[in-house]
Amino acid sequence: MSSPKKVVLAYSGGLDTSIILKWLQTEYGCEVVTFTADLGQGEELEPARQKAVLLGIDPKNIYIEDVREEFVRDFVFPMFRANALYEGLYLLGTSIARPLISKRLVEIAAEVGADAVAHGATGKGNDQVRFELSAYALNPGIRVIAPWREWDLTSRTRLLEFAEKNQIPIAKDKRGDAPFSVDANLLHTSSEGKVLENPGQEAPDYVYQRTVSPEAAPDQAEMVEISFECGDAVAINGVAMSPATILTELNRLGGMHGVGRLDLVENRFVGMKSRGVYETPGGTILLEAHRGIEQITLDAGAGHLKDSIMPRYAELIYNGFWFSPEREMLQALIDKSQEHVTGTVRIKLYKGSARTVARWSDYSLYSEKHVTFEEDAGAYDQKDAAGFIHLNALRLKLIATRNTRVKK
Repeated sequence: MSSPKKVVLAYSGGLDTSIILKWLQTEYGCEVVTFTADLGQGEELEPARQKAVLLGIDPKNIYIEDVREEFVRDFVFPMFRANALYEGLYLLGTSIARPLISKRLVEIAAEVGADAVAHGATGKGNDQVRFELSAYALNPGIRVIAPWREWDLTSRTRLLEFAEKNQIPIAKDKRGDAPFSVDANLLHTSSEGKVLENPGQEAPDYVYQRTVSPEAAPDQAEMVEISFECGDAVAINGVAMSPATILTELNRLGGMHGVGRLDLVENRFVGMKSRGVYETPGGTILLEAHRGIEQITLDAGAGHLKDSIMPRYAELIYNGFWFSPEREMLQALIDKSQEHVTGTVRIKLYKGSARTVARWSDYSLYSEKHVTFEEDAGAYDQKDAAGFIHLNALRLKLIATRNTRVKK
């Protein structure tokens, strides 16, 4: 295959993607365009620009974009309408960021006339799949370069030697093995590798970056009210906020109370098991609140159908199929269910827990007069239950009768 002439690289400014940048230049002799996304990872991104310039990138070929609002509005919120959890626990913080990054890579490639995009995901992980499936879904003719699957820099020592040879700045803490690998965005932090590779050992407390330990959280509980419109959070404690601002504030509250820690051994799409430590303080609160408002606004049939498809929907996102027709079909069903998911939920935050304690809505299906233990003024005739039970028992009676008759 001929060498690409211009490549758009997903660039963090860290050591690995800086090495990839220089490798693309030396291996292919191509022009490199860098794209750095501000997804709310909490890091200053200007150093990424400075390092790209240091490595010979023309300033007009450096893209640094604040995509926090788009990330939460168009990716996180639709996912949370589904109450998506991979393998029943993981809130998909890394998974949901990849399609947005890929989308911008492909769009920038079209803008600048690049014939390829590149990423820094390794050949062992899920991210390579997510980046590339998304890119091909948006531009089937795009070429994707994955250096970790191509180069011979197969050890930390070789990477550092390449960096030193090419005058790539190396932070002092990068001269040895990093204690663990971190991915962060506005939804979560993900830590993997090194000190976390033995699932039989508890993760050291220094791994956690966004949350205090539940033991060290305040002794006084805090209440927070989250308002929803059509399944999306729109206000906190009565104050209207943008999607990214809402998640930022919920992260602050959840982090302070030790909410949202998860230690998980998950099944990667590529076939192996992996141990990750996740912090999703705002997302954990948001999921609890969304469940809370659905409890009173969503019909049982609609809610149970949603719950039945949720594992499939979550798996599609985890495996990189955000832009697939089946995900979009499920999204249409989910979004239809959210038409009346509007109201307010009160959440109690206390030492690692986020718990619904009250919820109210103008669209509530809850009828106190039907469930009361007091006089219900004829709202519900309890005698009707007898026929209901008899009809539902009929097939069970027939089975029991048959089994008795043929029993040996």
